[in-house]
Amino acid sequence: MSPIDADRAERVQKVLAAAGIGSRRACEELIAAGRVCVDGELVILGGKADPTTQVITVDGERIHTNPLLVYLLLNKPTGVVTTVTDPQGRPTVMDLVPSAPRVYPVGRLDRDTEGLLVLTNDGELANRLAHPSYEVEKTYVAQIRGPAKRRSLRTLLEGVDLEDGPARARSVRELGAAGDRTLIEIVLAEGRKREVRRMLQAVGLPLERLARVRIGPLHLGDIAPGKSRPLTGAEVRALYGAVGLSGPRTAA
Repeated sequence: MSPIDADRAERVQKVLAAAGIGSRRACEELIAAGRVCVDGELVILGGKADPTTQVITVDGERIHTNPLLVYLLLNKPTGVVTTVTDPQGRPTVMDLVPSAPRVYPVGRLDRDTEGLLVLTNDGELANRLAHPSYEVEKTYVAQIRGPAKRRSLRTLLEGVDLEDGPARARSVRELGAAGDRTLIEIVLAEGRKREVRRMLQAVGLPLERLARVRIGPLHLGDIAPGKSRPLTGAEVRALYGAVGLSGPRTAA
């Protein structure tokens, strides 16, 4: 069992309540029922834990309790680059989130693409979410000019050859059309540079607007462009599960 730092130790029910598991009373009942462990050992009422170093689980599921780790969801607007700094002086995603504690964008959205971006200081989670070997699905909504030709959509599913190798959509569907504009949804399990744009160009679908609306279990929702919010404990746990992580210990 990891050592408890006396300066950071808290009663386990307080830590669980702060993580959004339930009220203090509900967390006490979980402990009394023998459903809570700290570093693999059952905890009793009144027991303490260091949330920055020790693993707390409820029914075997790890709970995000480390206050040093930060997870943000940003609705990136167009015209903003996904970098920490930009030598050309363009606005970056870092201008849209609090400066402390320091977080970093997970993967990239190109300057003209809007939508869901995760920023965190949890290095292991960030690496897994961005790495193609974990096949975390990413969903995009594309506005194209003209109709969504069935042949073009079928080709996206079958695969197209790009300059850096073949690319294939997991799923494609038309969401609706109005006038000479059509919305289509595209799901990928990769994240190569400008991949969606290049795929649509390869099949002759003229793209006008592109937004990412989902990463694995995480949805963009109705957050306004340019705004961010902390992820909930449930959302963090869902991301852990999507990449096969039991959870973090320390900040990057």
